[in-house]
Amino acid sequence: MSSSRVLIPLTVCTLLLGACAYPRGGGDYYGYQMQSEQSVRFGVVDSIRPVRINPGETGVGAATGAALGGIAGSQVGGGSGQVAGAIGGAVLGGIIGSNVERSANERQGVEITVLLDSGQYIAVVQDADEHFRPGDRVRVISGHGTTRVTH
Repeated sequence: MSSSRVLIPLTVCTLLLGACAYPRGGGDYYGYQMQSEQSVRFGVVDSIRPVRINPGETGVGAATGAALGGIAGSQVGGGSGQVAGAIGGAVLGGIIGSNVERSANERQGVEITVLLDSGQYIAVVQDADEHFRPGDRVRVISGHGTTRVTH
């Protein structure tokens, strides 16, 4: 089987799996949060700090990179050179694939420190899809293990 006959379906599968990891913003809800009660508290933004959100690696990038690198590396030389090329290509491809996945999934977030009307301070990390300034009056919505800050 030629490497292009394996490479094209493998690339398509990688793109489809990558689409499943699409990040959700602070204004998006998961299905299990529908028609369920969430608590709402009110407060004032005390401070904002930019952060990077890294949802972790699924292993898809490393596995795909290793497979593609192994295929490409196996085209080098002949006999035991092909085996060495495939192993070297798989290792290098796995490292590159892991780094590509990490970079693709990392996104900008914000840590919002809120002084609640109760006098308690809380900090919430979420996507930076809504602009906050110190002094903004906000709502803090909590339920099902998630908390978000909104205007």
